This record gives sequence, C-alpha cells and structure tokens, in this order.
Amino acid sequence: MNVLLIGSGGREHALAWALSASPLLHSLYCAPGNPGMAKVGTNVALDVTDHAAVIRFCGENNIGFVVVGPEAPLVAGLVDDLTQAGIKSFGPTRYAAQLEGSKGFTKDICRNNNIPTAAYERFTALDKALAYVRERGAPIVIKADGLAAGKGVTVAMTLAEAEAALRDIWDGRFGEASCVVEDFLEGEEASFFVLSDGVNVLPLTTAQDHKRLGDGDTGPNTGGMGAYSPAPCMTPALTADALEKIVKPTVRALAAAGHPYKGVLYAGLMLTRDGPQLIEYNARFGDPETQVLMPRLKSDLLTLLLASADGTLDKMSVRWKDETALTVCLCSEGYPGTVKKGSPIKGLDSDLGVDVEVFHAGTATKDGVLIANGGRVLNVTALGKSVKEAQARAYSAVDKISFAGGFCRRDIGWRAS
Repeated sequence: MNVLLIGSGGREHALAWALSASPLLHSLYCAPGNPGMAKVGTNVALDVTDHAAVIRFCGENNIGFVVVGPEAPLVAGLVDDLTQAGIKSFGPTRYAAQLEGSKGFTKDICRNNNIPTAAYERFTALDKALAYVRERGAPIVIKADGLAAGKGVTVAMTLAEAEAALRDIWDGRFGEASCVVEDFLEGEEASFFVLSDGVNVLPLTTAQDHKRLGDGDTGPNTGGMGAYSPAPCMTPALTADALEKIVKPTVRALAAAGHPYKGVLYAGLMLTRDGPQLIEYNARFGDPETQVLMPRLKSDLLTLLLASADGTLDKMSVRWKDETALTVCLCSEGYPGTVKKGSPIKGLDSDLGVDVEVFHAGTATKDGVLIANGGRVLNVTALGKSVKEAQARAYSAVDKISFAGGFCRRDIGWRAS
C-alpha cells in the first residue's frame, strides 16, 4: 500500500518512523515532510491547504491511505474532501475536529453530556469576559476559542495576567476574538490516547507532557518541552474512569449528532481529588507525546490506523513495550516567541547511545547543511527500564548535540524520576 502522511513536525517524523516498519507499506510519501522524514519516506513539495492538489497527487501516485498528522488540515476539512473523492484517510471530519478546533464546542459537549470538566463560560465580547474574570477572581484559565498551536491557553495566577490574556485575544493574536474562561483545576496533568472508529474505542496508552518553558514547570506555556510514557499517575482505575466518564460519552455524543468521530482522540486530563476531569481534547496525536508513544508501540501502526478508518477496531488489540520512553525537546533561542533560525546543527552523526532516536521537528537543509528552522527543533527520545534510565540516556544524547542558541529543559520526567 502507498501511504501519504500529511505534516512536517516531530509528531509526523515519529509517525513516519513507525509506519515505515509496517509490512503492509509499499511506499511512504510525506507532505511536506522534513529532513528526518526523508530518511524513512519520500518528501513531496505539496501544498496541503490545496485539497484538490492533494487529491490529484493521491490519484497520480496510487495512494491507498492518507494519514493526517496536524490539526489545521483536519479542522479545514481535508478528510471530508478526501472521503468525497473516494480516498481512504485517517482522521476526523471537519465537524468532529471541532473537538480541538473550538474550545467552546468541546465545553458545550461536556456540559450537555455530564462529562467532568471545569466550570466555564463562553465570550464573544471583551467587556463581558473582563467582568466575568473580575467576578470569579484568580487563579483562572483563559482559552482562545480556536486553534492556537498550543499557545492559546493562559493559566492566570493573577487578575492582571487574566486581563492581559483576554486583551491578547481581542487584539487578534489568535484570530477570531472569542474565548472560554474556566475555573482553575488543581492536580496533576496527564494525556490519555484512544483510537475511535466512530463506534468502537480502543484505548492506547498514557503520557505526561511538560508544557511550561522552564524547569520545575515554570514560565510560559509552550507546545511542549518534553514528555514520557507511560504516566505512572494514570493508574488503571483512573484510566478506566477517564474512558467511561469522559472519552466514551464524547464518542457517543458525536455519533448521535450524525458525525461519528474516526481517528485518534487525545484527552488532556487533570487528575483532581474528584477524579479525572477533561482539560481539552486534541483531534490528532500529541506533540511531543507521539515521540514517546511510537518507540513503545509493538503493534503495527498502519494496521491500527486502517482499522480506525474501516470501522473494525472491535477486532483489534494493541501491544506496548514494558520500557519507559522519554523525549527532550531541543528548542531555538526565543521559543515560544520569535525564534532565531539558521544555526547549523552539530553532533547528530555521533554515537548517541543505545535505544535513542532523534525525531526532527523544526529542521531544514541549506547548502547541504542541517539547520535549526523552527521553535522546537529536535526531539531526543530514549527508552529505558525506568523513567530514570530513559532520562539519563536521553540527556546523554542531548549533550552530544548542539546549535547556536539551542536550549532545553533539564528536568523532563521529574515528577516520576
């Protein structure tokens, strides 16, 4: 089977790496891909926002299956257009992808289906949002309603922070001026992943992301500075709770609305004293969580994704390695703001140690030299018998890689190590 993978980040490199091992795969194309993905597939200069061009490419290259990595093409309805053209694909429809594309859409589903989540209100007027925040007080959480590349959420510990976050939204930083304001939840965060075929739900595994920029979870939120899997805080009882009280009711609600959810559903959870509560949904694999999921996956990824598209997940099971995987994101100076690009990357050809994979996120090639070309540049991932061992292997490899201005957190996995 010929497969087209949409995307160019660390998540897509990890997916490409796993897909390339499938016995079902004949040729893997990556659009647009990155230098790391070029080692396991063929990069193609395809404008993925041009759905007609994607469909033409599929016809010309006998593509049997399209895997959509990032959220933006899903929210833009790429899966809908591929399906209409008779091309099988992995990912939710435009309607179902609103679970990520609109924070308000998801919160309303929670309210209407008794899914545990923080109390909230939706706003399209700044003055009303400001009044609500002043009435509720801090700490409080401000969320831009639409897609914001992981940067549209502010956990405001003071009223001044909350008001500044609201003004950012109404200044157009995240597109449409609308938001969700929700109560602050206390607890430990965890990520829970499942596959859905619209009816059946197949639990995958857990991970813990590190959103804050600095060690000890300090500084601004980012797209993620590192992760590890599995997350020890997600006990079997908590996982069962999240599946029965949060994920399954969501899948049932979308099916009842006539828009069954097919694809991966990633639930960001807060483990509170009252049990798991939903922080947000993502309609795709996590980044950087995918970079720790794929090295642990023993089952054939392509078979699982096809079952999601075909409605046969009830016949599937999934196997995982017992080891812990841990990834550290190497970032460019200035991240998560304006970053410095163009620095040559050194050390990737050195001996990085056993059970280490490096997934490219924001890289490019210039005059034959690999350079940093984004905020999150590389994901250095290691397996180990424990979090401590995986952590030691990952940081040993990190210390052999360098580029001007490059930095990382030095405490990924600290909650469990």
